[in-house]
Amino acid sequence: MSRKLTLDDIADLRAYERERDAFRAKVIEVKRRRRIAVGTILTMVFENRETIRLQIQEMARVERILSDDGIQTELDIYNALIPEPGHLCATLFIELTSDDQMREWLPRLVGIERSFSLVLADGSSVRCRPEEQHEGQLTRDDVTAAVHYLTWDFTPEQVAAAASGPITLVCDHPAYLEEVALANETVRELVGDLAA
Repeated sequence: MSRKLTLDDIADLRAYERERDAFRAKVIEVKRRRRIAVGTILTMVFENRETIRLQIQEMARVERILSDDGIQTELDIYNALIPEPGHLCATLFIELTSDDQMREWLPRLVGIERSFSLVLADGSSVRCRPEEQHEGQLTRDDVTAAVHYLTWDFTPEQVAAAASGPITLVCDHPAYLEEVALANETVRELVGDLAA
């Protein structure tokens, strides 16, 4: 069964307003378990069906998208970020707060969207790839974007290794070498994404 969202999963604006506070609180807690600080300026959020539903609901609310066609456009854009079994998807944020930081870091981090691996308990690693639908819009030769969408494709053996122990997120970009051991609750979330 596909985990992708359909029109039936997206509440109209009035219905969403009634559930919004409770739903946002629930997804904020989910995101807390799925958010990883990578060094001082990168944050990665591993997406799932709930995080993407919140994204679409909030986009529809802010932009006052009322038509099925408008919602379907958002579904077509964001459904690619909901992982199917055997895959993980994440949004990478380069969190810069000043023009000076952007001028310094965005050119230095060209290629960052291909620089992450998940190292599994058995020592194997799974390398990310940019999410195809967005790659052309976000990847340039001289400067990178502040947001990237990443995907990891696991073999069945790698899924088993992920379920059996710790996972470390490694960034091997020459300008930004970082390594983060994922918290147990984060590993549980990701193993749930990988499960069939």
